[in-house]
Amino acid sequence: MTIGNGSPPEAAPPQLNVLAQYTKDLSFENPNAPQSLAPQGQQPQINIQINVGANNLAESDYEVTLTIEGKAETAGKVMFSFELIYGGVFRLLNIPRENLSPMLLIECPRLLFPFAREIVATSVRDGGFPPLMLDPVDFVGLYRQNMERQAAAEAAQVKPS
Repeated sequence: MTIGNGSPPEAAPPQLNVLAQYTKDLSFENPNAPQSLAPQGQQPQINIQINVGANNLAESDYEVTLTIEGKAETAGKVMFSFELIYGGVFRLLNIPRENLSPMLLIECPRLLFPFAREIVATSVRDGGFPPLMLDPVDFVGLYRQNMERQAAAEAAQVKPS
């Protein structure tokens, strides 16, 4: 099909719309309070894990979840721990199929992260500790690690006996 000037119609531009954002699950534990709130002789060991997931809700609507788990320990005792699952519903239109996964697992979490970071900082502060300011996350690197892990798992399954 051509338009009046003989040129083919242009493809519609890609669109990424945030339809909703929400806290899906939030847990904060301060199991050794009030002792854990006393001044400590050393910095706590803080471990953070971040995972991203996505699932299709409708033809062009997707739920993306950002799961952040953390624990602070000192002298073998847990000072605090938390788990946050922060979600968003995104509408992706006119995205080529090969770009869909990177959009869902890189760009969407990148939009959610500042809000999740604030929830974590506020929860830790409200638990009696200084706010925990999470470092920026390299979602491209996280995506690549997950793709490599999937490729290795698939290669291991395909190995001939």
